[in-house]
Amino acid sequence: MPLDNSSYSLALLRLDGRRWNELRRLSAQISTQAAADGSSYLEMGNTKIICTVDGPAEGRRGGAGGSEAQSGEAQVEVNINIAGFSGVERKKRTRGDKRTTEMQLVIKEAFASNLFTRLYPHSTIYISLHVLNQDGSLLAACLNATTLALIDAGIPMSDYIVACTAGSTSSYSANDENADPLLDLNGLEEQELPFLTVGTVGATEEVCVLAMETRVQIQRLEGMLAVGIDGCKQVKRILDGVVRAHGKEVLKKTL
Repeated sequence: MPLDNSSYSLALLRLDGRRWNELRRLSAQISTQAAADGSSYLEMGNTKIICTVDGPAEGRRGGAGGSEAQSGEAQVEVNINIAGFSGVERKKRTRGDKRTTEMQLVIKEAFASNLFTRLYPHSTIYISLHVLNQDGSLLAACLNATTLALIDAGIPMSDYIVACTAGSTSSYSANDENADPLLDLNGLEEQELPFLTVGTVGATEEVCVLAMETRVQIQRLEGMLAVGIDGCKQVKRILDGVVRAHGKEVLKKTL
């Protein structure tokens, strides 16, 4: 979907001044934690994530890990820690929190199918995500931060997994057939509007993650998905720039 360069009335801008198809400021760093095999720090708007990767290391014996080890593929384990001060409401999430558990499962399945796990039999890749601040697109930010940390750890994968959110300008109850899609929702927009999280493989349109926690009219879904895929392509270019810039710095230090 091409970028809309037309002039906009202030009435058509979103609360944070963006147009419907604009991403929030996205910045990231690689190798932020020296003790980890791979690490990254990512900001999508005011959502801030630290990700560390350890391994591949010798896998745990017995239980679910035992079946993975016998299959000759590496097991991926994901743990998300959400700081109590990360949101407006200061509450401590327990280890069995339903939304956190679901996000861990989505991230695990997405990367287990994208990483070359057969190269590391009888081993485990540990991914730890620390949420410092929440302002929308939490799952998308976690996926993007994990991609950078895995690249930093040198674990081979078929391509980047990049993610973004897309929403609709009208709620489910409004039943507005002329509702327009929105790209990269912030926290306030997620509270009021239906949205979905889209993850794609690289700059392609191959969808590997599609998660929706709200209700939406079926006729709006196609437009939301198209905007989300276009947003993923923009995120891919940004993350690729971060990786290339880090690679140049490493080369300068070695020369």
